[in-house]
Amino acid sequence: MKDKLSFLPKLALVLFCLISLTYIAILGQSLLAPLLFSFLMAILLLPVGNFLEHRLRFKRSLSTLVSVILMISVIGGIIYFFGNQLSDLWADWPLLKEKANVSYHELQKWISHTFGVNSQKQLDYLNDSTEKALATSAAIVATTLATLSSTLLFLGFTLLFTFFILNYRRVLFTFLTSVFREEHKEKVTEIVSQIQYIIKKYIIGLFLQMLIVTVLMITVLSLLGVKYAVLLGLVAGIFNVVPYLGIFFALLVSCLITFATAGAGKVLLVLIAFVGVHAIDGNVLMPLVVGSKVKINALFAFIGIVVGEMIWGISGMFLCIPYLAMLKIIFDRVDNLKPWGILMGEEHKPDKKKRIYRITKKIKLEEKD
Repeated sequence: MKDKLSFLPKLALVLFCLISLTYIAILGQSLLAPLLFSFLMAILLLPVGNFLEHRLRFKRSLSTLVSVILMISVIGGIIYFFGNQLSDLWADWPLLKEKANVSYHELQKWISHTFGVNSQKQLDYLNDSTEKALATSAAIVATTLATLSSTLLFLGFTLLFTFFILNYRRVLFTFLTSVFREEHKEKVTEIVSQIQYIIKKYIIGLFLQMLIVTVLMITVLSLLGVKYAVLLGLVAGIFNVVPYLGIFFALLVSCLITFATAGAGKVLLVLIAFVGVHAIDGNVLMPLVVGSKVKINALFAFIGIVVGEMIWGISGMFLCIPYLAMLKIIFDRVDNLKPWGILMGEEHKPDKKKRIYRITKKIKLEEKD
């Protein structure tokens, strides 16, 4: 009875702490989301900063500034590459517009023949929809501006926090080691180094996921005969880093281009292809490829993605897995929390040599009997 009573207050305290932390996370999303994202970027840029500081004898602030500028340059290079690819698409825009008109009239005829709705009724319906869209255009513009401003604010905070975390990394590390007792200093140092290593593995997993999705989409779209299959496959793979929103953006662009170049009949095939690849990515690639790199089992990876989306939306879905990996590293090295680390990790298969030895020993015992 005493154990039961002592367990219930502990459970209530844990639940209260979880609810409080979740509420604080929701309230502080504008500050905490870019801060946590900046921590990941700082870990990735740490080798560059150390190289500039120790090998090239840069000052701490200068090495940090150069590292952040390199990160901005890489992101700008990716944007520039897509700009060049889109310029080819823009050059064919008059031809695409003409083919889109032809496809639109074919779609009109198909609707009229299949559903018995004449062209005039279709035009009336489109005009009515256009008027309703214009009536709500103010709300749409306001939402778009709010999203754009929040994105710019997120990027600005991320760059600033990345600079500060890199610049004051020694202070932060000294703080972490000073908070705990002297006998735990070695363990804290080991945890920090493991966190840095596991984040690199997570990024490798992300690149693997992007590569597989890109190859799948290029292959499927090429087999379907979609124009600009390579560009659309790259868009689908890279934008897939942003869960849900990225794949829907790639789907929208692919459907529009397919409608303009190949007609409405092939749009359905492209839609099915995207749904199939997205299902493979969400149920196989994301939990197994990315989750395996951070040693998180598929169940907790999926739960983390759902909870992250509920709390912080897209940024929460992106941040959940690396921070689950950090928690597992801590759980595995704290005695009282090791069961939670085992629960979050993958199932360890028994050694084949030991299994063969046990089977052989069992056969010999049976032969003796």
